[in-house]
Amino acid sequence: MELITEFGIDLFADNLPSIDKIKRLSEFVHSSESNQIAFSKQVEENMSKTGQKASLAIGIGLFILGRNSEASEKLQKAKDCKEKFIYMAFALRRMGEFDEAIENLQKSLDYEADTLSITLEKVATYRYASNFDTAARELKTCANFENISAEYHYQLARLQEAQGLYDEATNNYKTALELSPSHQGALFHLAYRCDLTSDEDAAIDYYKQIASITPVYVSALMNLVVLYEDMGQFDKALQCVNKVLESHPNHQRAIMFKKDIESSKTMFYDEEKQRKKDRRNQILETPISDFELSVRGRNCLKKMKIETIGNLLNITEVELLSYKNFGETSLKEIKDILEPRGLRIGMFLEEKQMASVEISDHRVAKDEDNELLNRPTNDLQLSVRARKCLQKLNIRTLGDLTSRTEAELLGVKNFGVTSLNEIKKAIGNLGLSLRSLD
Repeated sequence: MELITEFGIDLFADNLPSIDKIKRLSEFVHSSESNQIAFSKQVEENMSKTGQKASLAIGIGLFILGRNSEASEKLQKAKDCKEKFIYMAFALRRMGEFDEAIENLQKSLDYEADTLSITLEKVATYRYASNFDTAARELKTCANFENISAEYHYQLARLQEAQGLYDEATNNYKTALELSPSHQGALFHLAYRCDLTSDEDAAIDYYKQIASITPVYVSALMNLVVLYEDMGQFDKALQCVNKVLESHPNHQRAIMFKKDIESSKTMFYDEEKQRKKDRRNQILETPISDFELSVRGRNCLKKMKIETIGNLLNITEVELLSYKNFGETSLKEIKDILEPRGLRIGMFLEEKQMASVEISDHRVAKDEDNELLNRPTNDLQLSVRARKCLQKLNIRTLGDLTSRTEAELLGVKNFGVTSLNEIKKAIGNLGLSLRSLD
């Protein structure tokens, strides 16, 4: 097979490649659509083979392709060995069968699997199951690898992030990178944390480091596209999109972004306003599947036909919590996705209700509104950063402020979601709101 010959790793050779080589093979397979197609054909050509050795290789190949149920069935027919139990665990974990995954990871230790690696995989499995206390206890058993193992600090950071301990997580991602500068997981999640906290320059730097590593990390490139487009650097955004499309020509989000970027470069009307509107629409159309949620939360949202971020803005917390198996933990996961983007559950419903109230009250309250809108913004007692933003936009009165959109405020350098929420809360207490983008 051309794919395997070029990469030098043959999953179906007489001797099974090492686990590290299988990981490299998986990365290579997913680095382009052509590689995926070629590898899929190779797996299919071997599917008819029988015997324990063939079942092991085919099972691992099916796992690499994401065919987890089939992978599990094939691996069960393989001879007991560490590779069988490790990849059984991985397939079961993807299917949400966490207890069975833990059992298989434990069994792999009887066949000389690396104790540290297996312990950290158990930590990740408990975290996926939202069993944070057990994950923490498991992690403590390998605390002697502190400042030695990058993967230890990465898994610790992932656990802390899942628990909302964002500063601690950031520090451990950085420690992981000090120990292994090319650790893609640590780079990606550190970049994402910087992105959420409006530290765009740091986020771009980390994403660029990932993008320079082979094979290409598509998610990092797509996040770079969003940041560059948001900053108006359309040529750089286009370069990143084209790099994705070179290896994944049918990547739907990349295709959509490319069209938007090319349109933005030729606009003759209010480009800034339209770009912000498009950016908001892209956020609202982002699939929920793009975010890391617990299996329970993901399954509940799927059954409720909530597929995008925008869908979450048209449903209330009460409606979510009334759904079977959807609890406070799943609700917090959703809020953690929305809040950094200045969004909240049921926001569209609130806006519609507010709009209808404003229309009915407009004639009665016109004189009172005029008096309120003429009040100076200094009366709001805002933070220094928020005040400086308003000064840059020459916003002196509440009337000036309410005539602006969220996008216009966010477009000011060093003005982030925290300041935006501060202003929205301050004017909201007065019964006012920023102008809608729609």
